Amino acid sequence: MDPVTSLDPAIASRLKRDAAGLVPAVVQDAATRDVLMVGWMDDEALHRTLTTGKGTYWSRSRQAYWVKGETSGHTQAVREVRLDCDGDTLLVVVDQTGPACHTGDDTCFDADRLL
Repeated sequence: MDPVTSLDPAIASRLKRDAAGLVPAVVQDAATRDVLMVGWMDDEALHRTLTTGKGTYWSRSRQAYWVKGETSGHTQAVREVRLDCDGDTLLVVVDQTGPACHTGDDTCFDADRLL
């Protein structure tokens, strides 16, 4: 991850990151309110999301930033980003184009209902 970021210091100071410098981002569909996916953001991913209006995340497996839909075309236009009361989770409200899950499901929570 790039330690240099342009994230507003007032926002950065409110974030509680894990040991890797990441905050979970719960992504919700603006129209249906379905939870689409969970991604991870560091300060730079959050900065990019806030300034471009495109869901941008840190891939823990690839160790790189990725913009949702840049290869699949299943994009996220960000409407809102909220920080929870503890500062350790983000809520990203989006207009989702196409399925949100890499498996082709509408959400990453379609497959395995446990209860």
